[in-house]
Amino acid sequence: MIDADPQCNLTIYAADAETIAEIWAPEDLIIDEGIEIALQGKNKNSLKKLLGEIRSVHFLLKPTEEGTGEFDTISPPLNLGKNLDLIPGRLSLHAYEEKIASRWADAYRGDPLAIRTLTRMRTLAEEYADAYGYEYVIVDTSPSLGALNKVIISTVDGFFVPASPDLFSLYGIRNIGKSLTKWKADFDTLYKLISSDKRKQFPPRFVTFLGYTIYNAKKYTTGYKWNLAQAHLSFAEKIPAAITKYIPAELRSHITESELQDPIGGTSVMHTHNTFPALAQHYHAPMWMVPRLALDPEHQNTVLGASQRFKDTKGAYKSFATDLLKRLKKV
Repeated sequence: MIDADPQCNLTIYAADAETIAEIWAPEDLIIDEGIEIALQGKNKNSLKKLLGEIRSVHFLLKPTEEGTGEFDTISPPLNLGKNLDLIPGRLSLHAYEEKIASRWADAYRGDPLAIRTLTRMRTLAEEYADAYGYEYVIVDTSPSLGALNKVIISTVDGFFVPASPDLFSLYGIRNIGKSLTKWKADFDTLYKLISSDKRKQFPPRFVTFLGYTIYNAKKYTTGYKWNLAQAHLSFAEKIPAAITKYIPAELRSHITESELQDPIGGTSVMHTHNTFPALAQHYHAPMWMVPRLALDPEHQNTVLGASQRFKDTKGAYKSFATDLLKRLKKV
């Protein structure tokens, strides 16, 4: 996973503050002052040592941001579990977004640095996949529609939209649909203007839509669809229509009508987990593992009283992931 959200929520969930500080602190001078100034008067071993330890995504993007040669090697990821690693985020990532915005016009002229800036996040993901044998790379983005998300979402293979059953999510789908239409037009223009060799630095096709989720909905056993209260259901049922109206048809052509109508994984991750996510963040562990951990005294009664419900989240997220991967294989 790559934490490309400048708010670093994924990193904060995955690692404790001490671990994050140990990753960020050695990078501070390079991030703040630049590679050349930070390494002035130091030998090559200083950079080699930095790259031999876990580094943030902003550190790895720094050569592209500054327009220097890329690092000779990639740093090790933060291991979170069996077959699961993370490239941590960093609060300073907005600086890279500013470079994307300022270099976008130069990409139309085929400027190598500008094209590298637009494609570097995907290239970085591919480098890590090659080095560590990853089958999938998940990029966590912020909920904004700025320049950083423009290049990330436009150059990955697929994306999905998380939605709450409320009015704001319906407007969010409309906004991202309009943005995708504009982004695709921008990239189509770019591809027509640059050489075929430079076009190879981009993915062969524009991103495809994988579907949507409904999350944090209150569960009611009322007999209504998806076990939602009528107020939530009235918004949830409007999501597929909003997608049909605003997400360009060419980006969702591989999604069947039934897949479009139903959330990814059905109701598996739809209903609220109440305080479970907060406890998972506190212990930096998946929800289903929390009952197995050494718990703080104030959490023992809460967790042990709901032990089975904590454990059941594992099957729910497996169901969600299975459906997501099935959709991704159609891309």
